[in-house]
Amino acid sequence: MTSGDLFITIAIAAVVALIVIFLKESRLASLALIAAIAGGTVIILRLLPHLATLLESYTALGMLSGISSYYFGLILKIIGIAYICEFGAQLCRDAAQGAIALKIELAAKIAILMLALPVLTSIVNAVAELL
Repeated sequence: MTSGDLFITIAIAAVVALIVIFLKESRLASLALIAAIAGGTVIILRLLPHLATLLESYTALGMLSGISSYYFGLILKIIGIAYICEFGAQLCRDAAQGAIALKIELAAKIAILMLALPVLTSIVNAVAELL
């Protein structure tokens, strides 16, 4: 991602933020939420090509490092879950739904723990074999 891409993304975010503030002050909260979701979607869509490049780079790095592709893929899934759930939680907070945001974060933590369970199991088994 170039600095120009970053500045464009920041400019989009600033414009969307101003639109959302204007709509909220105009007592059009539902339109403000739609604007926030649309702005977030535009930003995410702008980032997708960069995310694809990152994924390819990290996959190549994993192959070079000799780490099992299973474990490396697991790490990437965990990072993806964290980012997606954070995005969803922030959308809920923008809609003044903090309780739902907390539940999304809890769901993310449980999903991450479930993904990490095989890794933890192999570590415990390795330690048990050493003892």
